Parts: sequence; C-alpha cells; structure tokens
Amino acid sequence: MTGETREVPEGAVVGVVVTRHRRELLADSLKIIAAQTRQVDHLVVVDNGPDQPAREVVAGYPLPVTYLPSHRNLGGAGGFALGMLHALAMGAEWVWLADDDGRPADEHVLEILLEEAEKRGLAEVSPVVANIDAPAKLAFPLRRGLTWKRSSAELGTDFLQGIASLMNGALFRASTLDVTGVPDLRLFFRGDEVELHRRLVRSGLPFGTSLRTTYLHPDGSDEFKPMLGGKFHAQDPENEVKRYYTYRNRGYLLSQPGMRRIGALEILRFGLYFVGVKRDPKAFMQWLKLVRQGRAERFYRY
Repeated sequence: MTGETREVPEGAVVGVVVTRHRRELLADSLKIIAAQTRQVDHLVVVDNGPDQPAREVVAGYPLPVTYLPSHRNLGGAGGFALGMLHALAMGAEWVWLADDDGRPADEHVLEILLEEAEKRGLAEVSPVVANIDAPAKLAFPLRRGLTWKRSSAELGTDFLQGIASLMNGALFRASTLDVTGVPDLRLFFRGDEVELHRRLVRSGLPFGTSLRTTYLHPDGSDEFKPMLGGKFHAQDPENEVKRYYTYRNRGYLLSQPGMRRIGALEILRFGLYFVGVKRDPKAFMQWLKLVRQGRAERFYRY
C-alpha cells in the first residue's frame, strides 16, 4: 500500500487525495470515491501530517491504493504535485483530484466527468463546487464581469467553457499535465489552484466546468467581503496564516503573464477595502508588503 509505484491499466484513472490531520473527513471522502459507478483504477493518498497518520483510514479503502506519507508538510500545492507526479509515473491516462474536506456529491461524478471530457474533447473538466451544508449554493462565489454568482442555478444547465475549480473534483488528461505542469510547491497553499488555472488558460487547451455534476466542499464565501453594493469584493481571510499565504501568493500571481493587467486594479480594490471600508490603513500596508514579497518571489514559510 505504501510508496511503491505500480503500473495501471491502459486508459486508467488515478485519483489523488491530499490530507493532513483530518481522518474523519478523509474517511467520508474515500467512502464516496470508492462508491463511484466508474471506479478509479488506483487511488493515491498524500498525507502531509504523518505525526497524526491517516494510514488506518487509507487501509480501509476497498480498492487499489497507495499511501504516501510526507514527513515535511508540502502544503496543498506540494501535496498535489507529489500525488499527480506519482499518478503519472504509474501510467495514468487521467488524474482525478480531491481534497480531504470535500467529496463527490454522488456516485456518478467521475462517470459524468469522463463522459463530458470525451464528448467535448476536453483537456480538463471540473464539476460545480457546491456548499457542503447547502448544496444549492456555490462553495466559492464566481465572478462573471461585475456580477457575482452565488448559486448553482445562476450558472445555467450545461457547461461553462474556460472556467474550472482545479483541486475539487477536477479531472485532467495526463497529456494536459505535460503542457501545464503540476502545482508549484513554492506557493504551499492558497493561490496554487489559480496559478495552475492561469497556465491552463495560456496553454490554449479546451477545458471547463460541467453543470451536470457536483463536488461538495465547505463554504468559502465568507472570506469575500462585498464593496460598492456587491459589485466588488476583497478576499480577507479570518486568520493571519491564511492572510499571509493568500496575499503573498497573490502578489506572485499578479506578476505573471496573463494576470499583469489586473495588478493596478488590485491596489485600488484592496486600498478601497482596507482604508475605505475596514478603516485599517495598517492592514493595507501589510497587504502591500506581502504582495511585494510575492512579486519578488521570496517564498518564505510563515
């Protein structure tokens, strides 16, 4: 079960789950992954917290599985990179990503994603990511122009081209990862998904979100604070560690090709939020400091 690289069948789907200190949530996730009508051919579980190991939970998974404990916390970015590279080394044709605090909404998710990818010729396809406690709502608000969508019903009924959540139920062709690469270890967590999405957009490969299927995830919308009647939002995480990685990594992202044009708007938006709405100029200066640190690629751990 642990560490060895096994060859999988031609056309195989290898699932990748990253976990850390969430054994009960991981067990819930693995249960519904095992119940898929189109089963994964192999599952790779990367454990970033072997000081509180998930080995016993993984051992209870009824299908072929590899447990990869990392004695250095690689974060979500490094954990997914390790798991995805392991899946590719096994000979996977498809790589299906899942986190430990979310799970497929039902047993048909992988089957539908594969069907959509084949029918549309997609390099990557994602399910809708819905609030695990209120599935009619999105787990993360989605901006379309100046409009923010907060419910699944607002998205339509078929397919969103060029929009995808990449760590929550996303299905990649192996050949896509040859072009985009895997998540950047340096980002640790926060922004690694956006950075991979940036690479996917720039690759020109076709991808998107199927509105026919859903992945459930804890609500993340509380971090997005509205301004100007809800036309603009600013991300303001609740604790210092999340703020550190969110803002530092955002600075790096805004310095990259494909995202540079919105950099000046970010300064105006967060200046308005911290000074005009929150009335906390010191927080704005801290935001600027972390953004500049990211731009300079000074990826020091918190």
